[in-house]
Amino acid sequence: MALAAPGEFASIGKSVSIKGELSGSEDVYVDGQLEGKIDLGGNSLTVGPNGRVHANIVAKTVTIGGTLDGNIQASERTELRKTAVVNGDVQTRRIAIEEGAYFKGRLEILAESKVGSGSGVAAVAASGTGSTAHGTPEPKK
Repeated sequence: MALAAPGEFASIGKSVSIKGELSGSEDVYVDGQLEGKIDLGGNSLTVGPNGRVHANIVAKTVTIGGTLDGNIQASERTELRKTAVVNGDVQTRRIAIEEGAYFKGRLEILAESKVGSGSGVAAVAASGTGSTAHGTPEPKK
């Protein structure tokens, strides 16, 4: 993924550490530490090779070159570079994983109709027929 021209993205440098919620309507490059939640909606997030992110991510495209502990919800594309270490679930339309990248979690490739709707997750959660909310089987009638 090529970086945008200067002024078209926000950059969080190596020495910056943030705790909280990050949201915005521009592309973001993180090479520092971030803990919390990231919601960029229709924009891109890039985690640089020094980036250490502990957050759930919602963005249009996500590129990971550093470490991520959290889930990714990308409406378009996810890329895990060879230096990436990702622990979490990924929900995306397209994915690229370079040789050498580490990924531990669940991968769901979304169809066009599912993008951003979350209906796929709700359908799976709701399909657990024959059990109560506590996971114990319902008695047969």
